Amino acid sequence: MRMNVARRRGQEGSRLLGPIPVAGAVLCGLTRGGRLLKLKAPGPGTTWIGGERFVWGRRTYVMGVVNVTPDSFSGDGVGRDVDAAVTLALKFQEWGADIVDVGGESTRPASTYSEARPTSVKEELDRVIPVVRALAARLDIPVSVDTCKANVAAEAIAAGAAMVNDVWALGRDPEMPKVAAEAGVPVVLMHNQTHTRYADLVPDVIESLRRSTDAAIRAGVPLDKIILDPGMGFGKTAEHNLEILRRLAEFSALGRPILVGMSRKSTIGYVLDVPPDDRLEGTAATVALSIANGADMVRVHDVREMVRVARMSDAIVRGWTPT
Repeated sequence: MRMNVARRRGQEGSRLLGPIPVAGAVLCGLTRGGRLLKLKAPGPGTTWIGGERFVWGRRTYVMGVVNVTPDSFSGDGVGRDVDAAVTLALKFQEWGADIVDVGGESTRPASTYSEARPTSVKEELDRVIPVVRALAARLDIPVSVDTCKANVAAEAIAAGAAMVNDVWALGRDPEMPKVAAEAGVPVVLMHNQTHTRYADLVPDVIESLRRSTDAAIRAGVPLDKIILDPGMGFGKTAEHNLEILRRLAEFSALGRPILVGMSRKSTIGYVLDVPPDDRLEGTAATVALSIANGADMVRVHDVREMVRVARMSDAIVRGWTPT
């Protein structure tokens, strides 16, 4: 399934028109050569993750981060301590998380962290699989695996993971699209690149996510199983991240739920001049404003506090009320 593109002449340069409602559709100016994307309005779609039904637009869903790494940028990695990971995830569930995301490789982007190094498949498997298996057995909420490696994704799904969160949008490992499609699990496709150069930031990221969506669909991943992430901090400067947050509503033109992961990111440190373990208030601001601008899911480390921020924001923005 491809998204229809309408062309318009006589416009030079590149700028993004805000989403314009047009008879059940959205026109969004994707900015090179004056092209306009004509897309269906997002509507209240549904995605099943494990046995849980995620109804987009009803409220914001909270993803709790479980890092099974020794070198997480945020300093919260539990390493190979399965019991510590289970204890943390159970707390997340108690505090209101809707899903937990298990990562066995620090995804610190090289564009920000020059010392970032890849983790071998074996090392990542050794870290991730025991934790995913234990969490799938103990939690009532679904477990996601944060990986760009097909072997890790396949083993994690076999161990009980219900979603794949890929920071390279299924594009780094050529076997990843097949693994995701054959398993039938939802996927998070994140925008990423190895540099910070853009012709026009927001339209470029939107166009890249559109291409990633098309590629996933061609590989056999159903559209209703695709969640999109603009990739805060990945191939982006602090100024880029702030601009994306300001213009997040424009990503609704893609017609898919949007996940935002700004928790404890270096942009917050840049603005507030604080270390990762002192970025709670900055994270809260990004969560609240992401929700105000249309985020459907937020990926966070400080689950208890951010669930409260999300609920209060939803009450204001979406008219959500506790049941």
